[in-house]
Amino acid sequence: MLLELSITDFAIIEHLDIEFQSGMTVLTGETGAGKSIIIDAVGLLVGGRGSHDLIRTGAKKSVIQGNFILSDDNPTYEVLDELGIDHSDGNVIIEREIFASGRNSCRVNGMMINIATLRRIGETMVDIQGQNEHQELMKPERHIELLDDFAEDTIQPVLVTYQKDYDQFVKLRAINEKKHQNEKEWAQRVDMLKFQIKEIEAADLHEHEDEELTAERDRLNNFQKIHDALLNSYEGISGEDTSSLDSIGSSMSSMQEIEELDPDFKQISDDLSGAFYTLQDVASQISDQLNNLEFDQDRLDQVEQRLNTIYQLKHKYGDSVTQILEYLKKIKNELSDMSGDADDDDNLEQQLAEIKTSLIKNAKRIGDIRRRFAKELERAVHQQLRDLYMDKAVFEVRFKENTTLNRLGADQVEFYIQTNPGEKMLPLVKSASGGELSRLMLALKTMFAKAAGVTSIIFDEVDTGVSGRVAQAMGNKIYTISTKSQVLCITHLPQVAAMSDHHYFIQKKIHDGRTTTTITELNKQDSVNEISRMLSGTTVTKLTKEHASELISMADEEKARIRT
Repeated sequence: MLLELSITDFAIIEHLDIEFQSGMTVLTGETGAGKSIIIDAVGLLVGGRGSHDLIRTGAKKSVIQGNFILSDDNPTYEVLDELGIDHSDGNVIIEREIFASGRNSCRVNGMMINIATLRRIGETMVDIQGQNEHQELMKPERHIELLDDFAEDTIQPVLVTYQKDYDQFVKLRAINEKKHQNEKEWAQRVDMLKFQIKEIEAADLHEHEDEELTAERDRLNNFQKIHDALLNSYEGISGEDTSSLDSIGSSMSSMQEIEELDPDFKQISDDLSGAFYTLQDVASQISDQLNNLEFDQDRLDQVEQRLNTIYQLKHKYGDSVTQILEYLKKIKNELSDMSGDADDDDNLEQQLAEIKTSLIKNAKRIGDIRRRFAKELERAVHQQLRDLYMDKAVFEVRFKENTTLNRLGADQVEFYIQTNPGEKMLPLVKSASGGELSRLMLALKTMFAKAAGVTSIIFDEVDTGVSGRVAQAMGNKIYTISTKSQVLCITHLPQVAAMSDHHYFIQKKIHDGRTTTTITELNKQDSVNEISRMLSGTTVTKLTKEHASELISMADEEKARIRT
């Protein structure tokens, strides 16, 4: 769950430190006080889009930090392990900075990551349902994904296999179509690739060969120069006529006779000894080089010929042996793709036919699973809607088979609803009101297994458009979800606020001409006063306080019933 949240210089928030707890937490306050800004901050913390416009006026950057504590089996750990992010203490600390320049900085447990990676981590931890989230239900193309979410455990293994085959099918089909669009160009390209591969492979290159051969050629071409330099060096150090080594040896012996008389003499003697033995080693090395030095004209010719071969290949395929070998790998892959891993057209066509047969088979399996779970979804939605006082509504999942396969199979799915008896079944996008969509979205959220896996679920005014007993029913549903996952809920409904385990009041204040947001955790009496304000709107009376207290007592009874 989200344990701590720190927000600095974000929108109208100067600085807030908030500690959250498990269960159901509600945030209430006047419109514009900054409730949704707090949720927006959490959204940025888990990978939402950020803009420098969100930085508080006069500040250089916004800083948002969150500390999450996860259960041992949380899927977030798998992502963190893959990314090499330490989580040994069970905490996930996320920090995001947005700078006035537009730059974003994201860190998870101290490791810097990009926003795409942050979003990948965040979606396993937090599920934010905004007040316009039900608009997803207004997109028919999303309905098939919602159904697949409901059937996730059963459908996912088959769908993964199908999509792997489908991606390969699309790839081979594109190759086949490209091939048949211009047979002559295709054949010419294949011939050219085969020629290039043969030419490069015949050279039998190895990494850095050109550098090694160039160094060897330079040694052979400068044989006389090398020989003369080595001979002169050896004669200078250890020659018969004049020997530097003998002179230094004589000096060393002289100093050794007096080295015990003065520490400075001892140091000079040691330095001379070191120089003498170093020169001895150098003379030995030069002697070895002279003895091994040999000019081989045949070897020089071989090296020149090999370098010429490499030069010709560089002229065609790259500036170095490394680039040539990379090009070889690239054209081998291209030839393999063009051949479809086959030697002739028939094999490519056969592969396409085999994959398509597998796709059709798995698409049917997927369709059968969807139809089976569609019935279960209908029954479950009806039960949830009855709890939300839409007991007369009829919900259907309708199918239309595609004439062509796509990445999701061969089905089109759309939700239909009849909100009142005697009316026609209509597509959801043409029938449901805002309040009905809010209830339907909450019903689906209550059921879908995906929501149960996240650390925290946030509802940002999802109760918009409802009131009375429906508001109470929605409060019950949100509380039910909070028994399995931490829930943060922004609401203007007293019935929902009364169901909370923890109540925070968000307030906007003006100090020294600047507007800022504050947050206060309410005790039981303060919560009664706030719910009284929500009930009355303006003037809080003794009667509204009594009503608020009664509402909280009724909510406590509902919570006890839900827990049992």
